[in-house]
Amino acid sequence: MVKKILFVCLGNICRSPAAEGVFKQKIKDRDLEKLFLVDSAGTGGWHVGNLADPRMRETALSRGIELTSRSRKIEEGDLYEFDHILVMDNDNLDAVKSLIKDNKNPINYKIKLILSYSKHSQLEEVPDPYYGGQNGFDQVLDLLDDAIDGLIDSLMY
Repeated sequence: MVKKILFVCLGNICRSPAAEGVFKQKIKDRDLEKLFLVDSAGTGGWHVGNLADPRMRETALSRGIELTSRSRKIEEGDLYEFDHILVMDNDNLDAVKSLIKDNKNPINYKIKLILSYSKHSQLEEVPDPYYGGQNGFDQVLDLLDDAIDGLIDSLMY
């Protein structure tokens, strides 16, 4: 059975498309592509239809990861469509959980901070690099690389 994974950040132009790209590259490298459907979304709709931020695309490409997805806003239906929803920070965790209309449907378990899967980082949140410099984009990819290894390991065992 295919597992559906959704990565979520604020605008869906930096962190979540990077997570989507890293995840896709890692499952391709491990020949696991048939086991997963992967997407990303944002809690805000300011950039709908846009490619990822050029700085994030360039940084990812320098590591062999191509980011091709277009920004979209998360919808309530995504909460039921996807098996795992991984968010970048606590603000987005709250925003995603606020979409739950049926409090009797226990879906909170599938919404988690991506860094909860990290094997090496002490951080809880992936910082937003949008207003910073190049180091922020590198840090995001380093954090996601580690956390997504942990995520894939947890999904496979």
